[in-house]
Amino acid sequence: MLSNEEMNRYRSIVLQPIVTEKSMGQAEELNKYHFRVHPDANKVDIGRAIEALFDVRVLSVNTMMVRGKSRRRSYRYRPGKTARWKKAIVTLETGDTIELIETG
Repeated sequence: MLSNEEMNRYRSIVLQPIVTEKSMGQAEELNKYHFRVHPDANKVDIGRAIEALFDVRVLSVNTMMVRGKSRRRSYRYRPGKTARWKKAIVTLETGDTIELIETG
């Protein structure tokens, strides 16, 4: 059983799941799940956090930095830019799943 402090640390690493058409398709077909993670987290930390939070076995973790996009703030002002963020694609052991969307 993990301590409350460890669980809080793992929750600070995994920020939120990414639910898109592509990510849900990969979850069903390839057993890969996409998450937005803390920019300073490494693959080992992300894998341990996913295993602890969702009680699954992780085979591999792929990470990437998603660059910020230029956005127009309004008609008068100069364009702004969104922040860059880190994305993790986690492959799970066969038979393990994560319920991302609550049904019912």
